[in-house]
Amino acid sequence: MGIFSSLLGNAGAVEPEKLRADFGQLLINGEELEIGFKLIRDTFIFTSKRLILVDKQGLTGKKVEYKSITYKSITRFSIETAGTFDLDAELKIWISGEQHPSLVKKFNKSVNVYDVQKVLARHVLG
Repeated sequence: MGIFSSLLGNAGAVEPEKLRADFGQLLINGEELEIGFKLIRDTFIFTSKRLILVDKQGLTGKKVEYKSITYKSITRFSIETAGTFDLDAELKIWISGEQHPSLVKKFNKSVNVYDVQKVLARHVLG
């Protein structure tokens, strides 16, 4: 199921050491990595100050876009838990001024979507 989930674009948690090694140079002083998730080629990272989306582009993936979203610009979010037949949980995030979700990510069963929601809620609501 792991390779099948990856092909469908589902996210799995990334080890903190790997996040630090790969993306530590993106952080500012005092910013801490909290949790990250990897899709086939893309990664999204929750830090103490913002959400960072890493989008590898092109056939080789050498071109990379780093999108930074401050928590204060997130107006709402939702989670949808996995069901009996639907094995994926889903996170939707709306950025201020947008009618439709700006970000939609699917998680496989290896990720506790409630933990993801807690990190996001702590930053957006806090």
